[in-house]
Amino acid sequence: MAVIGLDPGSAITGYGILDESADHSLKVIAYGVLRTEAGEPLAARLQSLYDQLNDILVLHRPESGAVENLFFQRNVRTALAVGQARGVLLLALAQAGIPAAEYNPMEVKQAVAGYGKADKPQMQQMVKMLLGLKEIPRPDDAADALAIAICHIHSRRFNNLKE
Repeated sequence: MAVIGLDPGSAITGYGILDESADHSLKVIAYGVLRTEAGEPLAARLQSLYDQLNDILVLHRPESGAVENLFFQRNVRTALAVGQARGVLLLALAQAGIPAAEYNPMEVKQAVAGYGKADKPQMQQMVKMLLGLKEIPRPDDAADALAIAICHIHSRRFNNLKE
């Protein structure tokens, strides 16, 4: 089952698509970032984000999605912009008929590194190791998105065990 993880941002949004095989191994399908132009009006940036994600959804057809929640932001403007980007990502997933889960950063860290306060280098190393990659995925936003996808897959497995 293909899963897309999304790390929302108004300027840069990371995405990572993983496929889980029957033996529970994970295969990287694609990862990267969606970029918007800093000088553009907010509405144009959100439209661009929607269009770019929609193109990826059409190309790769993931069956499930996961988006990182806002956990804490010191800068209110940044929090609002990221919140609006999250809304656009969730809308694109919903319109594509892709169910979406949401995870806060601590949940992602716990699922990937086994420690809810893991730092960025620890997370990146775990993503590299869990996915059998030769190098840490770049940019950071893409590595974060892959971590979100891993979290979602692990969470789904756990929920299936409970049922």
